[in-house]
Amino acid sequence: MQYLPPFVCCQHMKGGFFLNHITCLSVYVDIMKHNNLIYRTLIGMMLAVVLLPACRTIDGIDSNSKPVSHEQWSALLDKHVDDNGFVDYKGFILDSTALNDYLQLLEKGYPNEKNWTREEILAYWINAYNAYTVQLIIRNYPIESIKDIKPGVAFINSVWDVQFINIEGQELDLNNIEHNILRKMEEPRIHFAINCASYSCPKLRNSAYTAENLNTQLDLAARDFINDPSRNNIKNGSAQLSSIFNWFTGDFTKNGSLKDFINQYSNNKIAADTPIEFMEYNWKLNEQNGGK
Repeated sequence: MQYLPPFVCCQHMKGGFFLNHITCLSVYVDIMKHNNLIYRTLIGMMLAVVLLPACRTIDGIDSNSKPVSHEQWSALLDKHVDDNGFVDYKGFILDSTALNDYLQLLEKGYPNEKNWTREEILAYWINAYNAYTVQLIIRNYPIESIKDIKPGVAFINSVWDVQFINIEGQELDLNNIEHNILRKMEEPRIHFAINCASYSCPKLRNSAYTAENLNTQLDLAARDFINDPSRNNIKNGSAQLSSIFNWFTGDFTKNGSLKDFINQYSNNKIAADTPIEFMEYNWKLNEQNGGK
């Protein structure tokens, strides 16, 4: 299938396609251009099966909730995540009751603009994304990669489309939180805060994000990620960047070029004439000691 760039509304997210209303049509039209009749028929039938569920959006709910505390989540992170962002998933399994208690707290309070500040909303959804990702991993543990969790229709649905989250009656999946909520808040540094349980992802912070410290925490996350040579290798005359900067280029270039954005945080600056390459993404589970 031909890849359609973000401005044509087909966005390549985490190794699969994230489909919105316009994208469904774009992918369908692209398939119809293919010369192989059998290919067109088979893929067309697959799209017909998933077209409506794949083209969902988040309408939000009318909530009067108040901001919640993330102290429970912070305590769990401090206990089960090391300074390098590697996770003790076996420890989380033993502490699954405490994790569920925190998630139940989140599920009672869908953020709203009446009672929540922008920082409180951002911190809530970042923590929610990370906590629910941990829950998804331990529910399917042991696995070698989050991508080993394969629900839905092959090549169309992914692990990030599993609707296992329910907040005040609103059913959500991880894609909903990332693309329909967090990215719409136009804070590009969220890409360095949310963790997809993989080696190449930004490190999972071993304390919760909070409204009071959010800007500082996001700045630290950006600097840590961009200056980590295992995720971005920036030297004089060369720049090998994380695929995150390829997948979400538009989020980082609203106020300048991609190089301008990275140079705000990088210890080694990327010159205007430096070519950019994107590194292969390592989807191995971000588990302490390789799961041993």
